[in-house]
Amino acid sequence: MDAIVVDGGVPLQGNVSVSGAKNAALPILAAALLVEGEVVLEEVPDLRDIRTMIQLLQELGCAVERHADRSVSVVVEDETRSEAPYDIVKQMRAGFCVLGPLLARRGRARVSMPGGCNLGVRPVDLHLKGLRALGARFDLSGGFISAEGRLRGDEVFLSGAFGSTVLGTANVLMAATLAEGRTVIEGSACEPEIADLAGFLVACGAKITGIGSHRLEIEGVPRLTGSRWRIIPDRMEAGTFLAAAAATGGDVTVAGARATDMGAVVETLRAMGCSVERSAAGIRVVGERRPVPVDVTTLPYPGFPTDLQAPFSAALTLASGISVVTEKIYPERFMHVPELNRMGAQIRKQGPSQIIHGVDDLHGAEVMASDLRGGASLIVGGLAASGQTTVHRVYHVDRGYDGIEDKFSSLGARIRRIEGA
Repeated sequence: MDAIVVDGGVPLQGNVSVSGAKNAALPILAAALLVEGEVVLEEVPDLRDIRTMIQLLQELGCAVERHADRSVSVVVEDETRSEAPYDIVKQMRAGFCVLGPLLARRGRARVSMPGGCNLGVRPVDLHLKGLRALGARFDLSGGFISAEGRLRGDEVFLSGAFGSTVLGTANVLMAATLAEGRTVIEGSACEPEIADLAGFLVACGAKITGIGSHRLEIEGVPRLTGSRWRIIPDRMEAGTFLAAAAATGGDVTVAGARATDMGAVVETLRAMGCSVERSAAGIRVVGERRPVPVDVTTLPYPGFPTDLQAPFSAALTLASGISVVTEKIYPERFMHVPELNRMGAQIRKQGPSQIIHGVDDLHGAEVMASDLRGGASLIVGGLAASGQTTVHRVYHVDRGYDGIEDKFSSLGARIRRIEGA
């Protein structure tokens, strides 16, 4: 397994470009199963999860081709296949997104229960609740969900104990585009990635209103046809670079980052004492020597994103006081805490919160990534630390960051990958 080695203590400086959003590209790739004709997606990041989704689409009868310009073309060639196997779906939770499209387009589906990062309990009950309201019938056995039925529009409420379900909204939205009649999704997720999925579906001929709100209305259509679509920039990747700028006291411009999608992040950076400039070209952050301590609570969009909780926690380990970071989406998402503490951080977990006592300095150490964003937080910590940090099991990081060591190197970081470490 690869490792990433960081010789820290260098303030990051310069410009870096953000890739296309992983969390938008994955469900949009799944949505290609609904479409007759060729789908061409631009700005698809080269990530482990994307490669896994492409493998899954090929297993389901699609011809998929990656191009040098970072686009991906998809054409459905065989509609007789309807099983998403365990060995593929176990690798990422987004693989479960093929359930709705398979059911809507092929009338049946057999999909393994999903995998992905270990972030605590993340049931798929809201996915099934929404699809069942549209007429799906389910059988759960042997770790698979088998579904069949003719879909008809209905009213669905998709919010749960921890807010709206993003992938559940995607699954039901995709299925509803080909369902007979009108579907209303109340309590739908309104993340930019869901709006991007809806925009793509509309480009293919779907009839959707309320995009970007908690109420989506879908009028089913007989068919969707191929289109070309550009994936939005990845706000989680952008936020990670901005957190690293704050942690190192750097001056970083993230080209392509959309400030309109990152309001809570921008305000948090300002509260941390950073200078933030927003423009159509991107976001620039200039950090102080030490961040100002802040209290952060993760919430569904437009609140502070759970995917940036760990990278910002790493930056706050160096704050000039006590910060409290509360996780309202995945209350067990703190696997990075003991690893940051190995680097000299002083973090205490208390229920769904981290109490972070800022320290004068982090020091390099051998640490291990246990999930995607937690791994990114260890890299952020390593960039700010004195000495050398080695982050093991970075295959987790590769699931969501396209060439992270190369991008940080372009900002002056002393960082490299060791293959097979």
